[in-house]
Amino acid sequence: MNKVMSNKLMVALYVLPALLLIAVLIFIPLILTGYYGLMDWNGIGDMEFIGLENYINGLQDGKFWESAFHSFLLALFSTLSLIVYLAISLILASKIKGADLLRKIYLIPMLLSSVAIAQLWIKVYNPNNGILNSILTGIGVENPPAWLAEPSIVLYAIFIPILWQYAGFYILIYYAALKNIPESLIEAARIDGATPLQIAYKIKLPLIMGVIKVTIVLAIVGSLKYFDLIYVMTGGGPNGASEVMASYMYKLAFSMNDFGYGSAIGFLLLVITLIVTVIIRKLTASDEEIQY
Repeated sequence: MNKVMSNKLMVALYVLPALLLIAVLIFIPLILTGYYGLMDWNGIGDMEFIGLENYINGLQDGKFWESAFHSFLLALFSTLSLIVYLAISLILASKIKGADLLRKIYLIPMLLSSVAIAQLWIKVYNPNNGILNSILTGIGVENPPAWLAEPSIVLYAIFIPILWQYAGFYILIYYAALKNIPESLIEAARIDGATPLQIAYKIKLPLIMGVIKVTIVLAIVGSLKYFDLIYVMTGGGPNGASEVMASYMYKLAFSMNDFGYGSAIGFLLLVITLIVTVIIRKLTASDEEIQY
């Protein structure tokens, strides 16, 4: 095995299929997206080169920045929800009765497709016979809102199923990290008289801080490019009140047949996501990583 790894040609041959796959599935589409953004094109006919006009228009597009604000708002809520997921994971990892059953229950939303979740929550939010408004009416609330039709609340109504959908994913990550902490450290802290809160704050959280930083990046980046559930539930409406960057890009390219401008918006989404990712990595880097 060592002889094979020392042979640079053999290493290149082993790595080549993976590099080709990455190039075909990731890098080539990214380059083509940036290229199409330089064109005036409806996706079918001839392309006309217009330079950076689409990108300039995108940076001046109020609807794009409004959708970007909605995406960043979702990223903020997703990041704050990590605190709740971490608290649940700490409880599940503390050997409470029924922890195995609860862990399986939290995973259920992750097993469902986004379309199924969207249809489920559309029924929940139904203003006439949905379970949510039925409960509100039952406790005396008059004229409960039409959750997906009122611009002032639709965005927050959609955030709830999105956070519910990914709760099991983050809880599972935190739970696995907590279970890898040596039990001897926990027992030593208990012998020294540490309370459960002190153990969680001074031992468990510092030991899984690397995992927490990774989940912060995943939550923010995933929120910035989120699309499917929002598109199924509202299509970005009403009147753009729930539009996010990915749904705005899709609407331009495939609903309005402005493929060149839609590609430019998609490339701007990529650039924004990369910039945010770099900033987050800088802010969450440890002293050792900064020195490195």
